[in-house]
Amino acid sequence: MTGSERRVPVGRIVGLSGVNGAVKLESWTEPRTRIFDYQPWLLVKAPGQASEMVGVIGREQGKGMIATLPGVEDRETARDWVGCEILVAREALPDPEPDQYYWCDLEGLEVYTGQDVLLGRVHHLFATGANDVVVVRGGGREHLVPFVPGDYVTRVDLDAGRMDVDWDPEF
Repeated sequence: MTGSERRVPVGRIVGLSGVNGAVKLESWTEPRTRIFDYQPWLLVKAPGQASEMVGVIGREQGKGMIATLPGVEDRETARDWVGCEILVAREALPDPEPDQYYWCDLEGLEVYTGQDVLLGRVHHLFATGANDVVVVRGGGREHLVPFVPGDYVTRVDLDAGRMDVDWDPEF
């Protein structure tokens, strides 16, 4: 992987499992076992503290996920990896279906209203029970726009770096 490749968070190491160095994972992929398909992993403990891992294997176990990291064969060594975020190269992910988007591809897009008023840029998204929400920051304001294509999100043009929304800039 080159330093210019964009990396995407796909999970986190959340705990230990057993005495042979296995770790518990939280996976953000769908299905959650797909996390093992995207390698190498970049394990990030803190800014500037990252290690690349190739050949991670794992499985579902009960309601959780268990992984074995190459070269990690005991509980004490595995403990060093707890808390690491798991990142992969964006290019390792499959292309999304039409009209589907990875959140990381939406972050940074300029957001305009139907009247061509710039609201700001997509800062991040978050999930709710009903729908995802786009957090747009700009002009000293923050707008929380429901990510509901056809209703609030009227167009996404990744090539142009633009998202159009049906949203009142005063709201």
